[in-house]
Amino acid sequence: MKIWQRIKALFFWIEFIITTLILCILFLIIKSQDKIWILRKYWAKFQKYAINYKIQLTGELHPQTNLLLINHQSLLDIVALEDLCSKNISWIAKKELGEIPVFKILIKKSKMICIDRSPKSLVKLLKEAKERLKENRILAIFPEGTRSNTQKLLKFKVGAKILTEKLKLKVQPVVIVDSAKILNTKTFSAKSGNLKIIFLDPVDTSKENWLEQTREDMQKILDFYRQEL
Repeated sequence: MKIWQRIKALFFWIEFIITTLILCILFLIIKSQDKIWILRKYWAKFQKYAINYKIQLTGELHPQTNLLLINHQSLLDIVALEDLCSKNISWIAKKELGEIPVFKILIKKSKMICIDRSPKSLVKLLKEAKERLKENRILAIFPEGTRSNTQKLLKFKVGAKILTEKLKLKVQPVVIVDSAKILNTKTFSAKSGNLKIIFLDPVDTSKENWLEQTREDMQKILDFYRQEL
């Protein structure tokens, strides 16, 4: 079975590279952000059929939400949310990702936000986030800062809290249950399956410890649905 999963991963990554390069070329031609967003959604839906997974959705996007907090295990997290979300997402990503030639084009043309951990980058984040919100975009961030390889969520970075409180954002957590079991870049494996995604209720950010409490709530949801798998 593991051999088949690696063969499937190989075919997926070949397809992923080809379709991503095509997407880059189209992004260089097209100027409209609405059309770029539509292309991103078609691309994401195509990845779903390439891997052959299905989304099992619980809850929904709140109409006032403008920041999604998402746990992170796999590239599939981004693909699934691009496919699923009814609003144009502006992802907040690590600076290193924006330095990769192909991703640099995708990030720049679709107006994503790349940051590092310097104080100067925080100013840049707040400025660009304001611009995206004015464009009726929705922000999305992985508050762990990187992919978790364990059953436990990593400690949430303070950037999500600063961003929320400075811009008075409406925050909604999203829990994705074990996406790495379907697509895992570290073990180079891919397999069909059902991907469980849960939109939790928006967070009461008036509480001092709301970020820590949100992490605890997301962990409980993860543990609950893992028992059903």
